[in-house]
Amino acid sequence: MGDAPILLVDDEPLNLDALRNVLGDERRLVYARNGVEALAAVRRHVPALVLMDVRMPEMDGYAACEALKADPQTAAIPVIFVTSLSDDLDEARGFEVGAVDYITRPFAPLLVRARVRTHLSLVRASLLERSYDEAIFMLGRAGHYNDNDTGVHVWRMAAYARELARAVGWAERDCRNLELAAPMHDTGKIGIPSEILRKPAKLDADEWVVMKTHTRIGHNILSHSQAPVFQLAAEVALRHHEQWDGSGYPDGLAGEAIPIAARIVAVADVFDALTMKRPYKNAWPVEDAIAQLERGAGRHFDPRLIEAFGTALPRVLVIKAEWDAREARWQSGGALPAPGL
Repeated sequence: MGDAPILLVDDEPLNLDALRNVLGDERRLVYARNGVEALAAVRRHVPALVLMDVRMPEMDGYAACEALKADPQTAAIPVIFVTSLSDDLDEARGFEVGAVDYITRPFAPLLVRARVRTHLSLVRASLLERSYDEAIFMLGRAGHYNDNDTGVHVWRMAAYARELARAVGWAERDCRNLELAAPMHDTGKIGIPSEILRKPAKLDADEWVVMKTHTRIGHNILSHSQAPVFQLAAEVALRHHEQWDGSGYPDGLAGEAIPIAARIVAVADVFDALTMKRPYKNAWPVEDAIAQLERGAGRHFDPRLIEAFGTALPRVLVIKAEWDAREARWQSGGALPAPGL
C-alpha cells in the first residue's frame, strides 16, 4: 500500500494540474480523463485512493465509482468525489454509489491534503486489521493441521462462543475479541506428534501425558504478543481443558478460578465436537448434545453457562446451519470456508 499511487480522474487538464500541485509531494500520482479510463487505470496501477470528478464524458464519476464498488478486486479502494460549487451536487447519490468523501472546487490546499491523509490512514488501518485477521486464521488452521478436524470446527465454535458471551451480558467488543481468540485455543497442537493426534484408537497413559502439553505449548506461543486478542487467546489456550470441579488440566483449577473466557470456549468446543461428524463417530442430534452439556453442569462446566447456552440456542442453531452449508460446499469442491473475521 505504501507504494500505491493516488489516481486523479478529471476531463479538464487544468483541474488535474491543480490537484497535482497540491498532492504531488504526498505520493506518486497517476491520471485518467474519464470513468472508462479510470477503470482501466485502477486495474493497471491499483491505487490507494481515487480522487474523481463527477461530471465527465463517456462515463461519469457516479457510474465509475459504482463499477469499482461492484468488483470485489477494487471495492475497497476509497473514492473521493471532486466537484465544483457551481455543479448540481447530489451528495446522497455519491455516498450511495460508494464514495467516502467530497471535495469542492475551489479548494484550500491544506484541506485537500488533510482529507487525503485521513483516508490514506484509514486504508493503512484497514490493511493492518486484515493482516491481523489473516494471522488469526492461519494460527487457527495450524492448530488442527495434523488432526482429523474437518477444517471448519474452530470457526463455527468461535461463533458459538461469541453468542454464549452475549447471553451472559458481555459487551459487544468483548464478544468480538473472544470470537477472534477462540479459534487459536488449540494452537499448541502444533507441538504434538501427528501419530498421537491421528491415532485411530484411545491414547495410552504416556500418550495422554504428551497430549495434555498442548495447552502450555499454545500458551507459550500466543503469550509473546502484547495484543489483547492474543493475550486472551493465550489464556484460553492454557485453560480450556480445566473443569468446574477441578478435575481438568493442566493445573486442576476449579470454579471461578478458571477464566470465564476459557469456560465459555469449553462449552462451545464440546457442543460443536458432539454435533459434528468425525471419522470415528456420527454427529449427535442437538437434543442429545444439550443433554450431555446439562449432565456436565457443575462437574465439567460452569452451571450458569449451561443455562445461558440454552438461552442462546436459537441463534446457535442458525449459526450451525450456516456453517454446515458452507462446509458442505467445501466438501463438494469449493474453497475452504473462512470466517468473516
